[in-house]
Amino acid sequence: MTEDEVLAEFRASQALLEGHFLLSSGRHSAHYLQCARVLMDPMRANRLAIAIAQKIPRELRKEITKVVSPAMGGIIIGHEMGRALNVEAMFVERPTGTFELRRGFELAPGDKVLMVEDVVTTGLSSREAIRAIEDAGGKVIAACSLIDRSAGTADLGVPFFPLIALNFPTYEPDQVPAELAATPAIKPGSRKQ
Repeated sequence: MTEDEVLAEFRASQALLEGHFLLSSGRHSAHYLQCARVLMDPMRANRLAIAIAQKIPRELRKEITKVVSPAMGGIIIGHEMGRALNVEAMFVERPTGTFELRRGFELAPGDKVLMVEDVVTTGLSSREAIRAIEDAGGKVIAACSLIDRSAGTADLGVPFFPLIALNFPTYEPDQVPAELAATPAIKPGSRKQ
């Protein structure tokens, strides 16, 4: 899929929002990608996952034995990536503030894991999820996401394959432009600060 085709999917599902948003990373932006909306259509979610899978080199795809994604945002796309790669998909969650496998999910020692996110902005959540996966016995061999918003700066410590990279500007709280700061920030994501 091309960038225009992916953005068309986001627009068709009203998942590309404009305004003043407080991202889960703590940064501010005039754009927000509501991946839950773009993924609510199972056929669209399947198409996007297949497109991401095609970004991963074939030899690396063959090595993946499990897909793990962070809750909440990564659950749907992680599940669809499991389907696209024909491997089990599970997720890590933060019941006490730190990612961990729960609900009977287990990784066997040596499981080669693809960590799947919806959007990567700074990479912090991705690195935390990778740490939890490795603490549970898996070996993360690659990561992927629908969208990379990091402008290429996110270092996840493993090969990273986003479907597309979007460089909507994001701002630290003390660097928000006056025109953006003039409107209240909305926090549409699932994670509390």
